[in-house]
Amino acid sequence: MALVPTMGALHCGHMQLVKAARQRADHVVVSIFVNPRQFGADEDLSAYPRQEDADAALLSEAGVAILWMPDADQVYPPGFVTNVSIAGVSDGLCGAARPGHFDGVATVVAKLFNQVQPDLALFGEKDFQQLAVIRAMARDMDFGCDIVGVPTVRDGDGLALSSRNAYLTAEQRAAASMLPRAMQAGIAVIQAGGPVREAANGVEQALLAAGFASVDYVALCDAVTLEPIEAPDRAARLLVAARIGSTRLIDNMAVEPIA
Repeated sequence: MALVPTMGALHCGHMQLVKAARQRADHVVVSIFVNPRQFGADEDLSAYPRQEDADAALLSEAGVAILWMPDADQVYPPGFVTNVSIAGVSDGLCGAARPGHFDGVATVVAKLFNQVQPDLALFGEKDFQQLAVIRAMARDMDFGCDIVGVPTVRDGDGLALSSRNAYLTAEQRAAASMLPRAMQAGIAVIQAGGPVREAANGVEQALLAAGFASVDYVALCDAVTLEPIEAPDRAARLLVAARIGSTRLIDNMAVEPIA
C-alpha cells in the first residue's frame, strides 16, 4: 500500500504522485491535512487554499482507494505533547528561515505513517529539504516504509507547480517564470567550472531584476546531507527560495558532478 501525504489544493504535481504510487502499489491512500504545526505565526494557515470536494473528485477519478482526511483533533488530540525533530538536514535553508517548520512536518508525517501503515510513501522533489527530512526520519525511526521522491512537475514556462502559485497576480506569475531560468543559468556557470558564489549572485540578481522582492537563499548542496558545497564533486542540488509579493517560492534542480 502506498501513501501520498498532501495538504490538499491538489494540482497536476500531486496527481503525478498519485500516478507514480499506482504504478508501485496495488492500493493508494492519499491524505489531506492542512497541518497547523508547520506554519509559523506570520504564515498563511488561515489563507491556505482548501478545496476538499474538488480534491475528492480528482482522487476518485484517479482510482485512489482511500482518502484519509482527519481533522485536527484526530491528529493532535487534547493533551498532545510530542514533537519529532530531525537534526542536520533540517538546520539550514528553509529550516533557518522557518524555525520549527520541519518539526511540524516530521511530527505529522510520523503520525500519518502510524495511522495508515503504508509500505511506501511518495513525496515531490520540489520540496527537496522536506524529502531529505522524511528520509532521515523513516530510516532512523525504523518505520519500514520506503520513501520515494518523484521529480518536480513544471508548468509550460518551467515554474514548478505549487498550491501557493494561486496567490500570485497575473503580473507576479509572469515574473515568477524567471526562477527556473535563473537557476538554469546559474547551473550552467557551475558546470562550466565557475565559482558557486558567482553563480548564486547571478541567480539572485536575475530574480531581483525580474521583480522578486527578496531572495532567502541560493545554495549548492550535497544531494543527500544538504551540506553546502563549493563545487559539484558529488551529486548536488541547487536550491533557491525567493519572495515575490507576499508569496514565498522554492525550487531546486539537480547539478551533475564534474571531474
